[in-house]
Amino acid sequence: MLELNRSFWLDRPAFVTGGTGLVGSWLVRRLVEAGADVTCLVRDWVPQSELVRSGFIEKVKVVRGDILDRDLMERILGEFEIDTVFHLAAQTIVTIANRNPISTFESNIAGTWNILEACRRSPKVKQVVMASSDKAYGDQEKLPYDENTPLQGQHPYDVSKSAADLIAKTYAVSYDLPVAITRCGNFYGGGDLNWNRIIPGTIRSIVRGEAPVIRSDGKYIRDYFFVEDGAAAYMLLAERLAANPSLRGEAFNFSNEIQVTVLDIVQMILKLMKSDLQPVVLNQTTNEILHQYLSAEKARAILNWHPLFTLESGLTKTIQWYRDFFNHEQ
Repeated sequence: MLELNRSFWLDRPAFVTGGTGLVGSWLVRRLVEAGADVTCLVRDWVPQSELVRSGFIEKVKVVRGDILDRDLMERILGEFEIDTVFHLAAQTIVTIANRNPISTFESNIAGTWNILEACRRSPKVKQVVMASSDKAYGDQEKLPYDENTPLQGQHPYDVSKSAADLIAKTYAVSYDLPVAITRCGNFYGGGDLNWNRIIPGTIRSIVRGEAPVIRSDGKYIRDYFFVEDGAAAYMLLAERLAANPSLRGEAFNFSNEIQVTVLDIVQMILKLMKSDLQPVVLNQTTNEILHQYLSAEKARAILNWHPLFTLESGLTKTIQWYRDFFNHEQ
């Protein structure tokens, strides 16, 4: 059990958008374990979601609806007297964004201004943590990204995160909304059911005795971040924002600060799963950023944050989750 600040969270009314998503499921679990009074927004029913499978959905209030329904957002914040908001709801898959830019812009940009506007009009809201992404920085020549790196996404998903990030800053600066922004690398962990992502897709292939498939040339460099570290970081940022109002409008990178190629991560998984399969490299990827990694120096210095898991320990826990998942499916 990871250390929780129960004195802060006990009975605190918290609202999570995207609660059945990868990070949302683990965040809700951690909030419940800390004693918070949690309300979740759920648009699509996903019975395989970690939130449902773990039974934690039975321990929270659930509102069915869409982040684009601003009246509903205001009703939730008002009727449940929400104190702390975690906005995670988003379309998170780059390939889907490339095929469906409008639905991605609606969810990620309009959804963000809807929840922030509802928070602005709700006097009980005291902290808002908004999930942005390292993709908001776009392609950069100077790495690692720090929080002063310009937001310059060019492709649909990256642009949606750049825009949402800037909108959050607007609400902090223009309306004094107590919102802070997280920018994390590529999340991985148990409960990710988007099989076209490299880590769950690779694990599933190995479990089935099939060669893992790499859509790109395998040389793309990414910043992989364990989902339980993400949930802990989001809660820590809300706590620090409550104690220090000057953090409103601030963005924080969270990262293990290591550079790993897609091929490296596949080889690590093969080794941890004791498999001698060889990956198939398709080299078919377009409209993706080539090289990304983050500096988390600001989070370490200002928030006294540090990751709880190494890449290897996070992958080990992730692999065990999927072994259990596939054993249960049989």
